[in-house]
Amino acid sequence: MGTHTAVLLVTANVGSLFDHVGEIESQWLREFFKTVQVYKPRFVALHFQEVGGKDYMINMSHAENFLWKIESSEEMREFDRACIYVDNNFKAAENFTALGSMYFIHKSLKNIYQYDFSLKDFKAVSGNNKYVGMLDGVTTVVKEKFPKNFWPDFKWSRKGYMRTRWIIHNQGFDLVNVHLFHDASNLIACNESPSVYSGNRKKALRYVINRISDSSYTPLPFFLFGDFNFRLDTLSLVQNLSRSADIQMVKDSSNEVEKIICEDKDHDHKVAKVVLLHIETKHFAYLHQAIFREDNGRALLKYDKEVAAFHDVITEEEITFPPRCVPRRAPRPLSPLSLALPDSSVPPSLSYPYSEDYTKPTQYMNTRCPSWCDRILMSHSACLIIHREEGERSVVYNTLGSTVCMGDHKPVFLFFALKSNGH
Repeated sequence: MGTHTAVLLVTANVGSLFDHVGEIESQWLREFFKTVQVYKPRFVALHFQEVGGKDYMINMSHAENFLWKIESSEEMREFDRACIYVDNNFKAAENFTALGSMYFIHKSLKNIYQYDFSLKDFKAVSGNNKYVGMLDGVTTVVKEKFPKNFWPDFKWSRKGYMRTRWIIHNQGFDLVNVHLFHDASNLIACNESPSVYSGNRKKALRYVINRISDSSYTPLPFFLFGDFNFRLDTLSLVQNLSRSADIQMVKDSSNEVEKIICEDKDHDHKVAKVVLLHIETKHFAYLHQAIFREDNGRALLKYDKEVAAFHDVITEEEITFPPRCVPRRAPRPLSPLSLALPDSSVPPSLSYPYSEDYTKPTQYMNTRCPSWCDRILMSHSACLIIHREEGERSVVYNTLGSTVCMGDHKPVFLFFALKSNGH
């Protein structure tokens, strides 16, 4: 890497990890440590969402143990400084985001400073700095939960962002951990394009970008990485998938649509009709799943439109990894066997979650349309501080653990060389 600094950014929604304590956690850690070993970064940033999982009151101790395994591991022994921020105070519901950010600095990296948002100045990083709780009064991080009016239909939400600021070899930048709102219903997502959910995410992401770009602090290049919960343009996709189908809208007793069923109109009607597409609130099943699997789902990228609204301020490396499906949460407790490894008939790079029925370890859950939820985005100025080698893959944007079960989200990472700032 010469005078440049090797940087590894990782984002992971780890909620399901704590609902299935055991082998999945071990596999997650093995894959993360393997990635650190392969790329040999000098600065590692880990952004977690849903720390503690859905049952955070029960599982928060598991989450703390998971984080401890990372920071105390033999594999991370060469990183002699760390800054760790975990918002785990679920009793303070008005401020609880369940976000966790961990930053590790290699012993060979000397010229690094972290920003104090109270003093409005940078200071050298030394030792292990760990902050757990509400994070009130911690001056090296800014954490905010989204205002309630962003998601008026929910009583409360753990969505928000967490921001830190750094200088490495005179190059300053912000790192922002983000968790945006999900789609609550496939049927509602089909109503219009863009969907109401997409509109809520757009509002929240614009809020974050405005907050980190306002005049409170000197604007710097920034990296936004987390679970954006981006979805494909569902209405446009469904219209495309059902072009050769007879469409039925099944309504309930109150005249509300409860199912959309698309049947093959070219099929031989002497036998039972073939259902091409079946959509309910928490069900999305398409007969020809190959479109979601072939070439890592590349054919679906044209429906991935939510980032486009922000092209004036953010960009992203080319996506070459597969989309994921968001599973419906099942009742607890669940057997760790319910998230098993795929069999040999399934392409190993897929990030689709498996059935939570442990008797069907290789069956996919048809709950949501596949999408790229977990992303690493950056400002245009951040793109310019990434060093790129001619004819060499010096920037890697991919998923962790493509061949093993990592929970219902595959972590996404970006590895690159950070330019020094001309000194």
